[in-house]
Amino acid sequence: MKAEVRCLPCAQLPGRKRSLMEGVSMNNGITGESARQENKSLKRDCPDDCISTLNLIFSVKNPGTSGLTTSLDVLQKFEAQIHHIETRPAGKSKIRGNCLECFVQCDIPSSSISLLATALANVADEVKTIKEETFPSFPRKLQDLDKCHHLIVKYDPSLDPDHPGFGDQNYKKRRAFFTKLAFNYKIGDLLPRVDYTAEETETWRQIYKTLRSLYADYACKQYLDALHLLEEYNIFRDNSIPQLQEVSGFLKERTGFTLRPTAGLLSARDFLACLAFRDIGLASLGVSDVDIKKLSTLYWFTVEFGLCKQNGSIKAYGAGLLSSYGELLYALTNEPVIRPFDPEVTAVQPYQDASFQPVYFVSENFEDSIYKLRQYAMKMKRPFSIQYDSFTSSIEVIDSLQKVKNSLKHMEAELSHLCFALDSISYT
Repeated sequence: MKAEVRCLPCAQLPGRKRSLMEGVSMNNGITGESARQENKSLKRDCPDDCISTLNLIFSVKNPGTSGLTTSLDVLQKFEAQIHHIETRPAGKSKIRGNCLECFVQCDIPSSSISLLATALANVADEVKTIKEETFPSFPRKLQDLDKCHHLIVKYDPSLDPDHPGFGDQNYKKRRAFFTKLAFNYKIGDLLPRVDYTAEETETWRQIYKTLRSLYADYACKQYLDALHLLEEYNIFRDNSIPQLQEVSGFLKERTGFTLRPTAGLLSARDFLACLAFRDIGLASLGVSDVDIKKLSTLYWFTVEFGLCKQNGSIKAYGAGLLSSYGELLYALTNEPVIRPFDPEVTAVQPYQDASFQPVYFVSENFEDSIYKLRQYAMKMKRPFSIQYDSFTSSIEVIDSLQKVKNSLKHMEAELSHLCFALDSISYT
């Protein structure tokens, strides 16, 4: 996967917009000097050049004269873009006298949050600040994956003069045919069956035979076992290009994964979202563009170009290596740099998408790479927790105590079944 990060529109958390009553009743608001300190913390959470949505709740005296106007002047000085204003008379428990409670929702540069809070506290009372959390949109059900089709056009043969098919009109026509098939596909459809040409089939035969001759010495055991099954079921053979529907059915039966066609090279966020019902894809949902870049780099150096130790030798498990005759031979020579796989280091290693990799990462064993990837994925930061619901094939945002309880009930039921199975085995 040659990935390029692309920003997508942010989605809103459920119940994002709050009324004045809801805002005032929130117990995480802060006042006075603590407001200034809290907003310094808010500023640290976001780069200075980004825009934050801020909810402000404060009280002003003498609203009929200059109180409210003065407060709004402060917002104007800090170039706040106001989206919503509400006011109401202060309750009995508030400051005595002619007083008005105000709620303002605005966008403001993150670098100005701390100074704004300080300035507003000088002209208003009981200032409370609530920074809204926003995050990139992500698919929550299988049908949403039909929208994950943002393509990286720099590799399009019509635009890239270095592409081998740039001047080949027959190639472009054939590519357009496959592109149309991919764009027309929707979740639930059978994967399209393709009648490949004699030239395409012969190309497959040459590649398959050449790579197949290397696998015994260069491929990891897990890949060899899977390849043996694919050949046993007559899905992979040298005289016929595999049909996606057959491969997808094989995968679903054994792993739960299914295939879907794509019209080209997807953006990193969309690509990872299409894997979202398992570990590394699930970790990508709702995280920052910086984290998407790290995850896509990890994917590159593991799933695509990963190496692992087996029986005293280094073997390839990455799909990019196992599908490239030249790079598979190159990667296991002394020419490239081979480093131990550490997700923290690997995630920031620049990669090469135009030639062979100068650096590869090797795990102590295949299981070690999976374990370390999962541990890294669990550390990804986002303002909510999610889980995959296998019953509905959907992503659920865990944002309430009731949802946590429901998840625990499912776990309890599964543990009961396992305990029963364990007891049954013990008595046999």
